[in-house]
Amino acid sequence: MKPAAFEYHRARTPAGAVGLLTELGDDAKIIAGGQSLVAMMNFRLARPEHLVDITHVDSLRGIAVSEGEIRIGALTTHREVEKAGLGVLSAAMRWVGHLPIRTRGTVGGSIAHADATAEWCLLAVLFDARIVVEGPSGVREIRASEFFLGPFTTALGPDELITALVFPSPPPRAALTEYADRRGDFALVAAAVDLDADRVVLGGVGAVPTLVSGKWCSGTTYRARAAAAAGSLELRDEPGISAHYRRGLVRTLVERAYEEAANG
Repeated sequence: MKPAAFEYHRARTPAGAVGLLTELGDDAKIIAGGQSLVAMMNFRLARPEHLVDITHVDSLRGIAVSEGEIRIGALTTHREVEKAGLGVLSAAMRWVGHLPIRTRGTVGGSIAHADATAEWCLLAVLFDARIVVEGPSGVREIRASEFFLGPFTTALGPDELITALVFPSPPPRAALTEYADRRGDFALVAAAVDLDADRVVLGGVGAVPTLVSGKWCSGTTYRARAAAAAGSLELRDEPGISAHYRRGLVRTLVERAYEEAANG
């Protein structure tokens, strides 16, 4: 299928992109890597009248590592992060689709799309990353814990642009793993664990990445923690997957993530 007709606009600076979004209103969408938006447009699930292309805004690219902080530009690709040696942030990229998707898809685009099983969304919640956005009123930062509001819905204003994600330096004992029926498909369930902060975040069990940590004493086994995490969820049968099956996936993946985090 082909997308509905739209007008194309090219931005050269973040301020220019914000200006176009403000001028064009709610019928405008940002496009960068296009790995999510273009597919939705082809199936007519999204019909923006205007596309604002930010792929030439070079200031939105790159990774800066300072003491206690990692700043990732919104236009940085998954593949660039995968090769950057950033602990669990880099290791988790192997789960992002296939290589062509990782090469084209961007960090900011994934966060803006807000799929509850997306690796960047889970990582952002796991480390309570800061999402830096620019709008007509200037620059502001939104904590990941306050950014994801519902299915594919965020606190980002219609005239705001994600410019960067800021993570604390990832702790050495953290991991993300997931399960899909086929390699590269969207995950049925994903699990991310930070052993040092005792945090577990799950994807595929709710409308947004779900934090289920803080329920266990430090002396319990990883298997017991995984069982507790699975047991804490309210799940229901869905077409093609039962609540029982999804709960079993949660238990298996959380235990696996704990073990991967512990083994470095």
